[in-house]
Amino acid sequence: MQSEIHQASRVAPSVKPAGAVDGAKPADAPDFSEMLKAAIDKVNETQKTASALRESYEMGDPEVDITQVMIASQKSTVAFEAMSQVRNKLVSAYQEIMRMPV
Repeated sequence: MQSEIHQASRVAPSVKPAGAVDGAKPADAPDFSEMLKAAIDKVNETQKTASALRESYEMGDPEVDITQVMIASQKSTVAFEAMSQVRNKLVSAYQEIMRMPV
C-alpha cells in the first residue's frame, strides 16, 4: 500500500487543475453558449443548403440532380432531430436541477 501511495504522490503533481480557484474557466476552454450557438448555426446552414438545392432542382437546374437534393434533405432532417434531442436533454437536466433542494 505504501508503494501505491508513493506512486500516487508522484502522479498527482502532473495533474493540472481545470480552472482557477475563483471559478474562472481556463483560457483554452470553449464557452458552452458559443458551442451551442455554433451547433445551431450549423443546423440552420444545413437546412438552408437543403432548401436551396431543392429550389434549384424544382427550377430545372441541370447541375442539381435528385440524389443531391435527397441527401441534403436527409442530412437536414437528421441534424434537426439531433438538435431537438439535445434541447430536450438540456431542458430535462435544467428541470432536474431546479427540483433539487437547496
